[in-house]
Amino acid sequence: MTGAQFKEELIAYSKSIGIDKIGFASSDVFTELKERLIQQQELGYQSGFEEEDIEKRTNPQLLMEGAHTIISIALAYPSKMKDAPRSVKGARRGIFSRASWGVDYHHILREKLRLLEAFITEKVPEAEVMSMVDTGELSDRAVAERAGIGYSAKNCATITPEFGSYVYLGELLTTVYLPPDTPITDQCGDCTICIDACPTGALVQGGQLDSNKCIAFLTQTKDFLPDQYREKIGNRLYGCDTCQTVCPKNKGKDFHLHQEMEPDPEIAKPLLKPILHMSNREFKEKFGHVSGSWRGKKPIQRNAILALAHFKDESAADELVQLMNEDPRPVIRGTAAWALGKIGAVNARNDLNAAKEREKDGNVAAEIEKGLNLLENHGIY
Repeated sequence: MTGAQFKEELIAYSKSIGIDKIGFASSDVFTELKERLIQQQELGYQSGFEEEDIEKRTNPQLLMEGAHTIISIALAYPSKMKDAPRSVKGARRGIFSRASWGVDYHHILREKLRLLEAFITEKVPEAEVMSMVDTGELSDRAVAERAGIGYSAKNCATITPEFGSYVYLGELLTTVYLPPDTPITDQCGDCTICIDACPTGALVQGGQLDSNKCIAFLTQTKDFLPDQYREKIGNRLYGCDTCQTVCPKNKGKDFHLHQEMEPDPEIAKPLLKPILHMSNREFKEKFGHVSGSWRGKKPIQRNAILALAHFKDESAADELVQLMNEDPRPVIRGTAAWALGKIGAVNARNDLNAAKEREKDGNVAAEIEKGLNLLENHGIY
């Protein structure tokens, strides 16, 4: 059987197991990507979540000697939530980004890739295979672009003609030679809507992202959020979809092809106040199966506090005072203190001053002071 024939068999099999799009790329060095990554590193634009070794990220031969082909797969996920609950006064809600709706996509894609691996090694027993999703050394987007899945857009997402950018990506490296596909030409043109709409200016220019300013990254950090970004978070608990939702290429794109990706509205858009006092066990039971839980409950709880401040939800004041006084984590205590000032609750000054007398952590004390200053801005002395 020729490589072309085996490729057709693989394409047919991929459709039978629910892969929405598959493409094939050479395992040549990603020279252009390497130049961009070096620049990103020099500018300090990396998030720290990436593989640090640029050589491994750009040279497939370092991952698998004798690799000939990289197979890229894409699975489309929903962009609209059915029966989404409303966020109303006294019952405010946060939101998880679309990439965290339904079951953690890492598990879904890994299972599809595992099936592809088994199919390849059954047909070609001597073949070597290696799969990765998101956290692997290779760049999912660079592979997908080379494999003709889609093009790397100005919003740093991969846009496919069929599904827009609402796709999860994964890849499989193999020693089997399969004829490569043709990359899709960039179709962004002179459009800069995503760059203009980015809440924090993280999209420095088309295709270049300062990860440290990106809300999707900021929602995953565990420390105090820098002051200038706190109001930009809005009610986001995890991730950010702005650069996708404003993209003209995503207009009308909404696919519900995989039941496991369907969002549970009470998880994808949960009430904020119940999150504040969740135990580790309660958090894992409710959110443990979604990708947005991977950093644990602390970032989500911090973001929930910021969201309550965003809504100026006075009904949360007592719970925020309790967190400020009793939570063992400085980030939660301090963020709660700042939020009390931001909300401008009537009795907050007494609570903040009392906490100021007790607090021994310098960072938390600084947040209490910020809260008191915010109260003055509200005219509360």
